[in-house]
Amino acid sequence: MKSLVEGIQTGLILCFLIGPIFFTLIQTGVERGFRAGAMVGLGIWVSDSLFIAVFYSGVQYIAGMLAWEGFSLYVGLVGSAILAGFGISALLTKPAFQNPADIHFKPSSSYLSLWVKGFLINSINPFTILFWFGLMSTTILKSTMNSTDASMFFAGIIGTVVVTDLLKVLLAKRIRRWLQPQHVLMLRRISGIALILFGIVLLIRTLLTYFFTV
Repeated sequence: MKSLVEGIQTGLILCFLIGPIFFTLIQTGVERGFRAGAMVGLGIWVSDSLFIAVFYSGVQYIAGMLAWEGFSLYVGLVGSAILAGFGISALLTKPAFQNPADIHFKPSSSYLSLWVKGFLINSINPFTILFWFGLMSTTILKSTMNSTDASMFFAGIIGTVVVTDLLKVLLAKRIRRWLQPQHVLMLRRISGIALILFGIVLLIRTLLTYFFTV
């Protein structure tokens, strides 16, 4: 039970971080509704679960990969490009609906693209990689947690992230009834600019870290 509580506490810390995932969830929830936002969230949760599984089963191999000086460079370059790409797309396209009662949405194709969007934004974020690796190497490997305790710990984190992400999407859906089309457009523009800025910051950090450590 202690491991589960610690996992929930860690998950609560994650839910208050403001980053590209936050803006993507809010934008999708406002424009497309709860189910669409949940699909973005599902991509994020699957990505986190895969990181946990991979790092837990092969943390020593992953440590060697992270030690390769080119790893952070390539991940940072690809990640910044994808974030900026999503941001530019948000700036160049119109919101999915013009009023709260008019939602143009094709589940068969859009659900998959939303899932992929959430999966990619989370997977190519170096913060996500370093967070899970750091948590694995410090909290799990350097503690007395057995496999059962570790499972409870990570279940607490993922469970908390799922619940809080769904609450964010639900809140975004609730507030859209008071939004006019121009407000939705403004939200999309803010989200797009934020993603582009995150991409630029990631690119600058990646280049500075690489050139000042080689």
